[in-house]
Amino acid sequence: MLRLHSSATSPYVRKVRIVLLETGQNDAVEQTATAVAPTSPNSDLNANNPIGKVPALVTEDGLALYDSPVICEYLDSLHGGAKMFPSPGPSRWRALRRQALGDGLLDAAILGRYETSLRPAEMLWPDWMAAQMLKISRGLDAMEAEAADLAGIVDIGTITLACALGYLDFRYADLNWRASRPALAAWFDAFAQRPSLQATQAPDVDPLQR
Repeated sequence: MLRLHSSATSPYVRKVRIVLLETGQNDAVEQTATAVAPTSPNSDLNANNPIGKVPALVTEDGLALYDSPVICEYLDSLHGGAKMFPSPGPSRWRALRRQALGDGLLDAAILGRYETSLRPAEMLWPDWMAAQMLKISRGLDAMEAEAADLAGIVDIGTITLACALGYLDFRYADLNWRASRPALAAWFDAFAQRPSLQATQAPDVDPLQR
């Protein structure tokens, strides 16, 4: 059986879990809850991902795969249903670009969260935090610009965008990103009703987790 190093609050893990549910493979993977914090190494996780981040997937033949784009594409190769990674062509490049956009927004959001949650108050760097928030804002504006084209599409691109927006709702509730991005908000509110997204919403737990 495949083994997934998992975390209930990681948006990158959530992306993998959604792909598992959308492709009917959820029961084929053992999901191991893995405690992760930037300053507390986890030896079990590090044995499968030297970078020490979730998700990490161990295949049945012992191959360790990381990070979420690699794991999701591997999982997509194992089933015969509708693919989350489109075949080569314009649809594929759009999906991969949207995945990069969503992951990039998440990178900035998580760096910002670490800045405010982990760094001692006397060492906070306002310019750094402002730079991360600008990345988030530009990413949201790019999503809004193509929100009208997202309807009806379920692939790695839209899944990643949804995970990014869900993380903002979870950890940046006061950002109010919906106020100036109505098309994106309408798309996300509809897409978030999918059973795979409903089943993978993060609980409000340890504030030091992602």
